[in-house]
Amino acid sequence: MTSRERLLAVLHGKLPDCVPCCPDISNMVPCRLTGKPFWDIYAHKDPPLWKAHIDALNYFDIDGGLELFIPDPLESGTPDWEERIVHRFKDGTFATQKYFSSTGKWEKTIVVYTSDNSPASGVLPESIGLPAVPSESERLSGVKDWSSGMELWKHVREYLGDRGVLGLSSGIATNIIGSSVEAIYAYYDDPQPFIEKSRLLMEKLEKRMEKITAMDPRPDFLFCGGSGSLIFQTPEILRQLALPLLKKATEMAADLGIPTHVHSCGPETALVAMAAEETRLTIIDPLEVAPMGDCVLKDLKKRYGDKIVLKGNLHTTDVMLNGSVDDVIRASRQAIDDAASGGGFILSTGDQCGRDTPDENIRAMIETARTYGKY
Repeated sequence: MTSRERLLAVLHGKLPDCVPCCPDISNMVPCRLTGKPFWDIYAHKDPPLWKAHIDALNYFDIDGGLELFIPDPLESGTPDWEERIVHRFKDGTFATQKYFSSTGKWEKTIVVYTSDNSPASGVLPESIGLPAVPSESERLSGVKDWSSGMELWKHVREYLGDRGVLGLSSGIATNIIGSSVEAIYAYYDDPQPFIEKSRLLMEKLEKRMEKITAMDPRPDFLFCGGSGSLIFQTPEILRQLALPLLKKATEMAADLGIPTHVHSCGPETALVAMAAEETRLTIIDPLEVAPMGDCVLKDLKKRYGDKIVLKGNLHTTDVMLNGSVDDVIRASRQAIDDAASGGGFILSTGDQCGRDTPDENIRAMIETARTYGKY
Protein backbone atom coordinates (compact mmCIF):
# COMPACT_ATOMS: atom_id res chain seq x y z
CA MET A 1 0.00 0.00 0.00
CA THR A 2 1.01 3.60 -0.48
CA SER A 3 0.95 5.89 2.54
CA ARG A 4 -2.28 7.41 1.32
CA GLU A 5 -3.94 4.01 0.85
CA ARG A 6 -2.71 2.88 4.26
CA LEU A 7 -4.16 5.89 6.06
CA LEU A 8 -7.45 5.86 4.16
CA ALA A 9 -7.88 2.20 5.04
CA VAL A 10 -7.58 2.94 8.76
CA LEU A 11 -9.78 6.05 8.60
CA HIS A 12 -12.52 4.04 6.92
CA GLY A 13 -12.41 1.07 9.27
CA LYS A 14 -10.37 -1.30 7.13
CA LEU A 15 -7.18 -3.20 7.86
CA PRO A 16 -4.01 -1.82 6.22
CA ASP A 17 -0.95 -3.81 5.24
CA CYS A 18 0.87 -2.58 8.33
CA VAL A 19 0.46 -0.08 11.14
CA PRO A 20 0.64 3.43 9.66
CA CYS A 21 3.38 5.58 11.18
CA CYS A 22 2.81 9.32 11.57
CA PRO A 23 5.27 10.83 14.06
CA ASP A 24 4.15 14.40 14.74
CA ILE A 25 7.06 16.30 13.20
CA SER A 26 4.73 19.28 12.78
CA ASN A 27 6.61 22.56 12.39
CA MET A 28 10.02 22.40 13.95
CA VAL A 29 11.58 19.40 12.20
CA PRO A 30 10.47 20.43 8.69
CA CYS A 31 11.85 23.93 9.23
CA ARG A 32 15.19 22.52 10.39
CA LEU A 33 15.43 20.29 7.34
CA THR A 34 15.20 23.26 4.97
CA GLY A 35 18.54 24.50 6.30
CA LYS A 36 17.15 28.04 6.26
CA PRO A 37 16.48 30.56 9.01
CA PHE A 38 13.02 29.84 10.35
CA TRP A 39 11.84 33.34 9.42
CA ASP A 40 12.24 32.38 5.76
CA ILE A 41 9.53 29.75 6.20
CA TYR A 42 7.16 31.56 8.54
CA ALA A 43 7.46 35.17 7.39
CA HIS A 44 8.68 34.99 3.80
CA LYS A 45 7.00 31.71 2.74
CA ASP A 46 10.27 30.58 1.16
CA PRO A 47 9.25 27.78 1.25
CA PRO A 48 5.84 27.96 2.94
CA LEU A 49 5.40 25.69 5.93
CA TRP A 50 3.08 23.31 4.10
CA LYS A 51 5.74 22.65 1.46
CA ALA A 52 8.49 22.19 4.05
CA HIS A 53 6.21 19.75 5.86
CA ILE A 54 5.48 17.64 2.77
CA ASP A 55 9.17 17.64 1.84
CA ALA A 56 9.93 16.31 5.34
CA LEU A 57 7.28 13.59 4.97
CA ASN A 58 9.02 12.43 1.80
CA TYR A 59 12.46 12.67 3.41
CA PHE A 60 11.46 10.29 6.21
CA ASP A 61 8.91 8.16 4.29
CA ILE A 62 6.17 9.12 6.79
CA ASP A 63 2.52 8.20 6.32
CA GLY A 64 1.57 11.83 6.39
CA GLY A 65 -0.98 14.58 6.28
CA LEU A 66 -2.62 14.29 9.68
CA GLU A 67 -0.57 17.24 10.96
CA LEU A 68 -0.52 19.18 7.69
CA PHE A 69 -2.24 22.56 7.78
CA ILE A 70 -2.64 24.92 4.84
CA PRO A 71 -4.23 28.36 4.46
CA ASP A 72 -8.00 27.89 4.50
CA PRO A 73 -9.18 27.47 0.88
CA LEU A 74 -12.73 28.42 1.86
CA GLU A 75 -11.79 31.71 3.49
CA SER A 76 -9.52 33.24 0.86
CA GLY A 77 -9.68 36.95 0.17
CA THR A 78 -7.73 40.14 0.65
CA PRO A 79 -7.11 40.80 4.36
CA ASP A 80 -7.83 44.25 5.74
CA TRP A 81 -4.47 44.33 7.47
CA GLU A 82 -0.80 44.48 6.56
CA GLU A 83 2.05 42.83 8.47
CA ARG A 84 4.78 45.41 9.07
CA ILE A 85 8.23 45.12 10.64
CA VAL A 86 8.33 47.37 13.71
CA HIS A 87 11.74 46.40 15.10
CA ARG A 88 14.92 44.64 14.02
CA PHE A 89 17.32 43.10 16.53
CA LYS A 90 21.08 42.83 16.06
CA ASP A 91 21.01 39.05 15.55
CA GLY A 92 18.59 39.32 12.62
CA THR A 93 15.49 38.60 14.70
CA PHE A 94 12.63 40.95 13.87
CA ALA A 95 9.20 41.83 15.21
CA THR A 96 6.10 42.48 13.14
CA GLN A 97 2.77 44.04 13.98
CA LYS A 98 -0.48 44.07 12.03
CA TYR A 99 -1.68 47.44 10.76
CA PHE A 100 -5.35 47.75 9.88
CA SER A 101 -5.60 50.22 7.03
CA SER A 102 -9.38 50.50 7.28
CA THR A 103 -9.22 51.83 10.84
CA GLY A 104 -5.67 53.13 11.07
CA LYS A 105 -5.12 51.01 14.18
CA TRP A 106 -2.43 48.53 15.18
CA GLU A 107 -2.83 45.04 16.61
CA LYS A 108 -2.21 45.00 20.36
CA THR A 109 0.33 42.20 20.11
CA ILE A 110 3.37 41.50 17.95
CA VAL A 111 5.04 38.46 16.38
CA VAL A 112 8.76 37.87 16.91
CA TYR A 113 10.55 35.91 14.17
CA THR A 114 13.79 34.12 15.04
CA SER A 115 16.24 32.05 13.01
CA ASP A 116 15.95 28.76 14.88
CA ASN A 117 12.51 28.60 16.47
CA SER A 118 8.87 29.01 15.55
CA PRO A 119 7.72 32.63 15.79
CA ALA A 120 6.48 33.88 19.14
CA SER A 121 2.99 35.27 18.61
CA GLY A 122 0.71 37.16 20.95
CA VAL A 123 3.62 39.06 22.50
CA LEU A 124 2.83 42.40 24.11
CA PRO A 125 5.30 44.91 22.63
CA GLU A 126 5.71 46.56 26.02
CA SER A 127 7.02 43.27 27.43
CA ILE A 128 10.17 43.57 25.29
CA GLY A 129 10.59 47.32 25.51
CA LEU A 130 8.69 48.33 22.37
CA PRO A 131 5.88 50.90 22.21
CA ALA A 132 2.30 49.74 21.87
CA VAL A 133 1.95 51.93 18.78
CA PRO A 134 5.11 51.98 16.66
CA SER A 135 6.55 55.35 15.67
CA GLU A 136 7.96 53.88 12.47
CA SER A 137 7.66 50.64 10.52
CA GLU A 138 8.63 49.03 7.22
CA ARG A 139 6.85 46.69 4.87
CA LEU A 140 7.56 43.00 5.23
CA SER A 141 9.21 42.51 1.87
CA GLY A 142 10.48 39.40 0.11
CA VAL A 143 7.35 37.34 0.77
CA LYS A 144 6.94 34.65 -1.89
CA ASP A 145 3.68 34.76 -3.78
CA TRP A 146 1.72 31.50 -3.67
CA SER A 147 -1.73 30.63 -4.91
CA SER A 148 -4.71 30.77 -2.57
CA GLY A 149 -8.22 29.40 -2.24
CA MET A 150 -9.17 26.27 -4.15
CA GLU A 151 -6.23 26.74 -6.48
CA LEU A 152 -3.90 26.27 -3.52
CA TRP A 153 -6.00 23.37 -2.23
CA LYS A 154 -5.60 21.49 -5.50
CA HIS A 155 -1.91 22.36 -5.73
CA VAL A 156 -1.15 21.05 -2.23
CA ARG A 157 -3.16 17.92 -2.87
CA GLU A 158 -1.15 17.24 -6.02
CA TYR A 159 2.15 17.99 -4.28
CA LEU A 160 1.25 15.65 -1.41
CA GLY A 161 0.30 12.90 -3.86
CA ASP A 162 0.38 9.38 -2.42
CA ARG A 163 2.39 10.52 0.58
CA GLY A 164 -0.73 10.99 2.68
CA VAL A 165 -4.15 12.50 3.28
CA LEU A 166 -5.24 16.12 3.23
CA GLY A 167 -7.56 17.55 5.87
CA LEU A 168 -9.51 20.75 6.37
CA SER A 169 -10.88 22.50 9.43
CA SER A 170 -14.53 21.91 10.20
CA GLY A 171 -14.65 25.33 11.82
CA ILE A 172 -15.29 24.16 15.38
CA ALA A 173 -13.11 24.13 18.48
CA THR A 174 -12.88 21.78 21.44
CA ASN A 175 -11.24 24.48 23.54
CA ILE A 176 -13.84 27.23 23.82
CA ILE A 177 -12.38 29.05 26.82
CA GLY A 178 -8.97 29.69 25.33
CA SER A 179 -5.58 29.42 26.95
CA SER A 180 -5.20 32.05 29.62
CA VAL A 181 -5.76 32.31 33.34
CA GLU A 182 -7.82 35.43 32.73
CA ALA A 183 -10.22 33.46 30.56
CA ILE A 184 -10.77 30.89 33.30
CA TYR A 185 -11.68 33.63 35.78
CA ALA A 186 -13.93 35.24 33.17
CA TYR A 187 -15.82 31.98 32.66
CA TYR A 188 -16.50 31.50 36.35
CA ASP A 189 -17.49 35.16 36.71
CA ASP A 190 -19.92 34.90 33.81
CA PRO A 191 -20.15 31.83 31.54
CA GLN A 192 -22.71 33.43 29.21
CA PRO A 193 -20.20 34.95 26.71
CA PHE A 194 -18.60 31.52 26.31
CA ILE A 195 -21.98 29.87 25.82
CA GLU A 196 -22.71 32.47 23.14
CA LYS A 197 -19.33 31.77 21.50
CA SER A 198 -20.25 28.09 21.33
CA ARG A 199 -23.61 28.95 19.77
CA LEU A 200 -21.97 31.12 17.11
CA LEU A 201 -19.52 28.33 16.31
CA MET A 202 -22.47 26.02 15.75
CA GLU A 203 -23.89 28.46 13.21
CA LYS A 204 -20.49 28.76 11.55
CA LEU A 205 -20.18 24.97 11.40
CA GLU A 206 -23.47 24.53 9.56
CA LYS A 207 -22.59 27.18 6.97
CA ARG A 208 -19.08 25.83 6.54
CA MET A 209 -20.29 22.27 6.01
CA GLU A 210 -22.39 23.52 3.09
CA LYS A 211 -19.18 24.81 1.48
CA ILE A 212 -17.30 21.59 2.24
CA THR A 213 -20.10 19.57 0.66
CA ALA A 214 -19.62 21.53 -2.57
CA MET A 215 -15.83 21.14 -2.68
CA ASP A 216 -14.21 19.23 -5.53
CA PRO A 217 -12.21 17.36 -4.45
CA ARG A 218 -13.46 17.11 -0.88
CA PRO A 219 -11.03 16.80 2.03
CA ASP A 220 -9.92 13.33 3.12
CA PHE A 221 -10.85 14.21 6.71
CA LEU A 222 -11.90 17.16 8.86
CA PHE A 223 -10.09 18.66 11.82
CA CYS A 224 -12.57 19.01 14.68
CA GLY A 225 -10.88 20.84 17.50
CA GLY A 226 -7.43 21.43 18.78
CA SER A 227 -4.81 21.57 21.43
CA GLY A 228 -5.20 21.64 25.17
CA SER A 229 -8.92 20.94 25.41
CA LEU A 230 -8.61 19.77 29.03
CA ILE A 231 -5.81 22.04 30.18
CA PHE A 232 -7.86 25.20 30.70
CA GLN A 233 -11.27 23.48 30.75
CA THR A 234 -12.63 20.86 33.09
CA PRO A 235 -14.42 17.86 31.53
CA GLU A 236 -17.67 19.46 32.71
CA ILE A 237 -16.93 22.72 30.88
CA LEU A 238 -15.91 20.83 27.76
CA ARG A 239 -19.15 18.86 27.91
CA GLN A 240 -21.14 22.07 28.19
CA LEU A 241 -19.38 24.17 25.56
CA ALA A 242 -17.61 21.89 23.10
CA LEU A 243 -19.26 18.47 23.10
CA PRO A 244 -22.42 19.64 21.28
CA LEU A 245 -20.20 21.08 18.55
CA LEU A 246 -18.19 17.88 18.27
CA LYS A 247 -21.36 15.81 18.08
CA LYS A 248 -22.81 17.95 15.30
CA ALA A 249 -19.58 18.19 13.29
CA THR A 250 -18.90 14.46 13.38
CA GLU A 251 -22.50 13.61 12.50
CA MET A 252 -22.55 15.96 9.51
CA ALA A 253 -19.16 14.72 8.30
CA ALA A 254 -20.14 11.06 8.73
CA ASP A 255 -23.23 11.66 6.62
CA LEU A 256 -20.88 12.85 3.86
CA GLY A 257 -18.54 9.91 4.35
CA ILE A 258 -15.72 12.17 5.60
CA PRO A 259 -13.68 10.97 8.62
CA THR A 260 -13.06 13.39 11.49
CA HIS A 261 -9.99 14.03 13.63
CA VAL A 262 -9.30 15.65 17.00
CA HIS A 263 -5.82 16.56 18.18
CA SER A 264 -5.72 17.58 21.84
CA CYS A 265 -2.41 17.60 23.67
CA GLY A 266 -2.29 17.36 27.44
CA PRO A 267 -4.81 15.39 29.55
CA GLU A 268 -7.14 13.58 27.18
CA THR A 269 -8.60 10.41 28.70
CA ALA A 270 -11.94 12.04 29.53
CA LEU A 271 -12.15 13.49 26.02
CA VAL A 272 -11.44 10.08 24.45
CA ALA A 273 -14.33 8.64 26.46
CA MET A 274 -16.75 11.38 25.40
CA ALA A 275 -15.68 11.19 21.77
CA ALA A 276 -15.85 7.41 21.55
CA GLU A 277 -19.12 6.99 23.42
CA GLU A 278 -21.10 10.11 22.47
CA THR A 279 -19.91 11.28 19.04
CA ARG A 280 -19.05 9.84 15.64
CA LEU A 281 -15.43 11.00 15.76
CA THR A 282 -13.10 8.83 13.67
CA ILE A 283 -9.63 9.43 15.13
CA ILE A 284 -8.10 11.07 18.18
CA ASP A 285 -4.52 11.91 19.14
CA PRO A 286 -1.86 12.34 20.54
CA LEU A 287 -2.86 10.42 23.71
CA GLU A 288 0.09 11.76 25.67
CA VAL A 289 1.49 9.84 28.60
CA ALA A 290 2.23 11.35 32.00
CA PRO A 291 3.38 13.91 32.95
CA MET A 292 2.35 15.76 29.77
CA GLY A 293 -0.93 13.86 29.56
CA ASP A 294 -2.88 11.17 31.38
CA CYS A 295 -3.33 8.46 28.75
CA VAL A 296 -2.53 4.76 29.04
CA LEU A 297 -2.64 3.43 25.50
CA LYS A 298 -3.35 -0.20 26.40
CA ASP A 299 -6.27 0.82 28.58
CA LEU A 300 -7.74 3.12 25.92
CA LYS A 301 -7.50 0.33 23.36
CA LYS A 302 -9.31 -2.08 25.65
CA ARG A 303 -12.09 0.39 26.40
CA TYR A 304 -12.60 2.21 23.11
CA GLY A 305 -10.55 0.46 20.42
CA ASP A 306 -13.66 -0.82 18.65
CA LYS A 307 -15.22 2.66 18.53
CA ILE A 308 -12.46 5.08 17.59
CA VAL A 309 -9.05 5.11 15.88
CA LEU A 310 -6.27 5.76 18.37
CA LYS A 311 -3.14 7.64 17.30
CA GLY A 312 -0.11 7.97 19.56
CA ASN A 313 1.85 8.08 21.72
CA LEU A 314 5.66 7.91 22.09
CA HIS A 315 7.08 10.49 24.49
CA THR A 316 8.52 13.32 22.42
CA THR A 317 11.34 14.22 24.81
CA ASP A 318 12.27 11.13 26.85
CA VAL A 319 12.05 8.79 23.85
CA MET A 320 12.17 10.72 20.59
CA LEU A 321 14.48 13.62 21.48
CA ASN A 322 16.75 12.18 24.17
CA GLY A 323 16.34 8.44 23.68
CA SER A 324 18.50 6.10 21.63
CA VAL A 325 17.42 4.24 18.51
CA ASP A 326 16.93 1.15 20.68
CA ASP A 327 14.70 3.18 23.03
CA VAL A 328 12.56 4.25 20.08
CA ILE A 329 12.27 0.69 18.76
CA ARG A 330 11.26 -0.64 22.20
CA ALA A 331 8.66 2.09 22.70
CA SER A 332 7.29 1.64 19.18
CA ARG A 333 6.94 -2.11 19.66
CA GLN A 334 5.22 -1.59 23.00
CA ALA A 335 2.71 0.83 21.47
CA ILE A 336 2.01 -1.63 18.65
CA ASP A 337 1.55 -4.45 21.16
CA ASP A 338 -0.78 -2.28 23.23
CA ALA A 339 -3.04 -0.92 20.53
CA ALA A 340 -2.56 -2.36 17.03
CA SER A 341 -4.52 -5.60 17.34
CA GLY A 342 -7.44 -5.70 14.92
CA GLY A 343 -6.53 -2.36 13.32
CA GLY A 344 -7.78 1.09 14.30
CA PHE A 345 -4.34 2.28 15.36
CA ILE A 346 -1.76 4.71 13.98
CA LEU A 347 1.69 4.78 15.55
CA SER A 348 2.65 8.33 16.41
CA THR A 349 4.19 10.51 19.09
CA GLY A 350 2.95 12.91 21.68
CA ASP A 351 2.54 16.54 20.69
CA GLN A 352 5.17 17.69 18.16
CA CYS A 353 8.68 16.29 18.10
CA GLY A 354 11.26 18.87 19.08
CA ARG A 355 13.43 20.60 16.50
CA ASP A 356 16.56 18.59 17.34
CA THR A 357 14.93 15.16 17.37
CA PRO A 358 17.54 12.89 15.72
CA ASP A 359 16.66 11.81 12.19
CA GLU A 360 17.68 8.26 13.05
CA ASN A 361 15.07 8.11 15.83
CA ILE A 362 12.29 9.14 13.47
CA ARG A 363 13.47 6.61 10.90
CA ALA A 364 13.65 3.85 13.54
CA MET A 365 10.04 4.46 14.48
CA ILE A 366 8.90 4.23 10.87
CA GLU A 367 10.93 1.09 10.17
CA THR A 368 9.47 -0.60 13.25
CA ALA A 369 5.93 0.11 12.08
CA ARG A 370 6.69 -1.24 8.60
CA THR A 371 8.20 -4.49 9.90
CA TYR A 372 7.01 -5.26 13.44
CA GLY A 373 3.61 -3.69 12.70
CA LYS A 374 2.72 -6.02 9.84
CA TYR A 375 -0.83 -7.38 9.77
